[in-house]
Amino acid sequence: MELLNWAYKLFKSIGFGHVSATYVNLIINLIIIAVVAYVIDKVAKRILVVGFTLFARKTKTSFDDFLVTNRTPKFVAHLIPILFIYKVVPVALKDFTYWEYVFSKGIATFLILISLWIVRSIFNAIGDHLKLQPDYNDKPIDSYVQLLMLILWIFGITAIVLMLFDIKFQNLLATFGAISAVVIIIFKDTILGVVASIQVTINDIVRIGDWITIEKFGADGDVIEINLATVKVKNFDNTTTTIPTYSLVSDSFRNWRGMQSSNGRRIKRHILIKANTVRFVHRDEIKEFSKIQLITAYIEQRQNDIDKYNAQNGVDKSLSLNGRNLTNLGLFRKYINCYIETHPGVNKDMTIMCRHLQPTEKGIPIEIYLFTSDKRWINHEYIMADIFDHIIASVAYFDLEIFELPSGKGYIDA
Repeated sequence: MELLNWAYKLFKSIGFGHVSATYVNLIINLIIIAVVAYVIDKVAKRILVVGFTLFARKTKTSFDDFLVTNRTPKFVAHLIPILFIYKVVPVALKDFTYWEYVFSKGIATFLILISLWIVRSIFNAIGDHLKLQPDYNDKPIDSYVQLLMLILWIFGITAIVLMLFDIKFQNLLATFGAISAVVIIIFKDTILGVVASIQVTINDIVRIGDWITIEKFGADGDVIEINLATVKVKNFDNTTTTIPTYSLVSDSFRNWRGMQSSNGRRIKRHILIKANTVRFVHRDEIKEFSKIQLITAYIEQRQNDIDKYNAQNGVDKSLSLNGRNLTNLGLFRKYINCYIETHPGVNKDMTIMCRHLQPTEKGIPIEIYLFTSDKRWINHEYIMADIFDHIIASVAYFDLEIFELPSGKGYIDA
């Protein structure tokens, strides 16, 4: 105590009045305390940060490395000068009751804030550590951390308000109830984000690493970050799209995770056959079509069934329309089905189908529906192109034609 009065005695001895000497003594003491606190802060940070960094390098776990990255030792070091100030300043302010009261409020506020910063840095370190674990690397860890911090910040700010204004907790609740509508309007996006983030997590709607497509926002790529406010998507053209988290709940989008975790990736594509090229197969053409090995057995069996039916029913085959007949389109569809069933890139345990869709003004759609065994994008596209290259080249062998819009050059030549 005597140590803090040396300036008062000095200035009193050289003729200063009591009040003047008291204020000069206070100012000098506060300056000295601030300088000492600053030095303590620098030394504490140096010791804790450097010491903890060296310790983290020697350990095998990555958690302590993330504590250093998120500056946890630095925030903890701030507590030491704060505790010094908390003990010394009230002694210096013993004759200034009002300023001692203000100081106590200020230092308590700062202690709450620094505690929240320490907890936040620890949570961030935990989140970064969990992202490296196989069981958690696809989970929205950032959302969990932000949700916990949001709750802690609400409690922290509430405690600060209660402490600064000496308000009872019951009165604060009544005040919040009165202004709840205003609070909801101001924090609408945050509230929607919190609710959406909880729904996304509980219902497992989206995970980090999922490929999603949201046409409304032009997003088509992999989810790289999920937090309370936004979801970040890295598109396949290497651009980044940020969308509101609540859009995953309020809007429709496509998640390709099911395809990626399944046993195959779908091909669903058609070609258009000119309707006027579809016809019955004449009997003298059967031998030629039978040379197509994939459908040789089918043609023989099918033609035997047709001949047996026509004979039993006395069908007049002088007209091809009568009775049952093979068609070039039917043989083509059967050929496609046999071809894709034997293709090495097709998953034989999943649906394989060549089907006839509703005819349109542009022709008859013949759709190929199957799943490739290789789900990787480039390989999937290669298998699909390989299949359709063969199918398109095969059309002419069945005396069929693919529909194409006439080009301008074709009109001029005509």
